Amino acid sequence: MASLSLLTFNTFAILNWDTIFRVTALAEELTKLKAEIVCLQEIHQHLFRRTLTAATPYHVDAIHAPKRGRPRGGLLTLSRLPVVTHNYIPFVEQGRWYHLELMDRLLEKGLLVTHYEVAGLPLIIANTHIIANYAADYGRTGRPALRQQSQLRQLATVIKALPAEALVVLVGDFNLPRGSWLYQEFLEASGMEDTMSGDQRPTYRPLPGVPAHYALPIDFVFVRHPQNRTISVTSNLCMDQPVHLVGNYRNFLSDHLGIISHFSWPIDAGSEKVIGEKAIREESVSHE
Repeated sequence: MASLSLLTFNTFAILNWDTIFRVTALAEELTKLKAEIVCLQEIHQHLFRRTLTAATPYHVDAIHAPKRGRPRGGLLTLSRLPVVTHNYIPFVEQGRWYHLELMDRLLEKGLLVTHYEVAGLPLIIANTHIIANYAADYGRTGRPALRQQSQLRQLATVIKALPAEALVVLVGDFNLPRGSWLYQEFLEASGMEDTMSGDQRPTYRPLPGVPAHYALPIDFVFVRHPQNRTISVTSNLCMDQPVHLVGNYRNFLSDHLGIISHFSWPIDAGSEKVIGEKAIREESVSHE
């Protein structure tokens, strides 16, 4: 059997006094988890990107699209697997200049797409963070929801154009709740499945002063299965406990929880040797 583990996590790595401590603690958690692929959102400075990549040497590649002092879209994908190719696709809809959406627009949010090959199976990982719905107005005629709909439709178009023989995994902070009409419309348009379908545990943990009703499941791991392949996948929440940061100070790593996913699928005899050799190479990297 071939297997793969993937983590998605909104890091809340904004400029704040404790961010560098949280990012350093996050690097320690990533080293413990040893997920083959790690998709991060809200990496808002190259300083935080460099801190993570320097402290997690088992990752072979650190994929991002540079943009004036920060990763474009705040997206960073770390990998223990060699990358075949990657590209960044900005959203056409970027939000308003005269609103809190300005913060999203300045990031130039979009989709970071990374291609791999595992045991002969094409694997495409898409890391994203769609525009925030600051009013939590998910009504069908609400302007925030309609801007989210535009980005979701673009995502669905991109996903549908990807090779049918590939395992496609789309992850990130979608800023909309599981089960909403936007969620349902996206699943229908993209042909993807939610690996935590029906789970209503919040993935967003409101900071002090933020209304409790914002606590919703808004982070996702979506999967499109390849043709003629059976892929088993399980997902669960993680990064849900406070950790030691500095001195006697403890806090959560972020205002979001992470999602860890495990994939497995049968491989033919010819591919087993490839997987074994790759595992040996990756293990040697992890101890450098």
